[in-house]
Amino acid sequence: MSAPERIPPRSVTTAELLAKGELKVRGRIREASNAVLFCSVTYEGREASCVYKPVAGERPLWDFPDGNLAQREVAAYEVSEATGWGLVPTTVLRDGPYGEGMCQLWIEASTDEGGPELLALVDAEEPEAGWKAIGFAEVGEGKTALLVHADDERLRRLAVLDAVINNADRKGGHLLPADEGRLYGIDHGVTFNAENKLRTLLWGWAGEQLTQEAVDVLQGLREALRDGGGLAGKLAELITAVELDATRARVDALLAAGKHPEPSGEWPAIPWPPV
Repeated sequence: MSAPERIPPRSVTTAELLAKGELKVRGRIREASNAVLFCSVTYEGREASCVYKPVAGERPLWDFPDGNLAQREVAAYEVSEATGWGLVPTTVLRDGPYGEGMCQLWIEASTDEGGPELLALVDAEEPEAGWKAIGFAEVGEGKTALLVHADDERLRRLAVLDAVINNADRKGGHLLPADEGRLYGIDHGVTFNAENKLRTLLWGWAGEQLTQEAVDVLQGLREALRDGGGLAGKLAELITAVELDATRARVDALLAAGKHPEPSGEWPAIPWPPV
């Protein structure tokens, strides 16, 4: 008689771990404007660190009255996943020790000193090769310096994602270089407003032609956002119908223009503080 077939243990996905695991609060990230709790999460033998942002700890915002910031964070992750670029750490909506909130995989920033810089202040009028100008910043004693970001394809992808989700707060501190050359964007609570709120440090490509890769991704997003599309269904549970329609309109506008957006002049273009 042959031995019974051994069924290998099921692999727990990161999304399952975050959604179903036991959350234990280990500390609070004090510098955050809303309640941000550093936690461990365990499920079926797998453990990880994560960030838990309970809805109860959100400060009300006059220009984001519909829904909550936690849902917008999850929506940003879903759009990121639909692009195939994986720019946002795995993020889910779940109950936790302080009620419903978003739970996001903790990303340990890379300590590789040989990695490329992403942002810099330079004493120059124009950026050097490999850099894109953001604008001039005051550095004290009446002096200014040119704020620049790297001409990096990872940042360029993130600039496209921000244009789609209408990110109103892309600061330097929201960029997390990780191991193996990965780059993640975090803190997407103020996104998906129906009005143009794009506020970012990643203006270096403003007015330039989109890459063919970006065009292909945007076309895929347009299909996924149609009624009955998988992404449309997910977003409909997280943002309002008006905001979903506005997201579709932003994708259509990007494809029609074929270019990265430029500051509208109707809203501060750069977040404060920038980092």
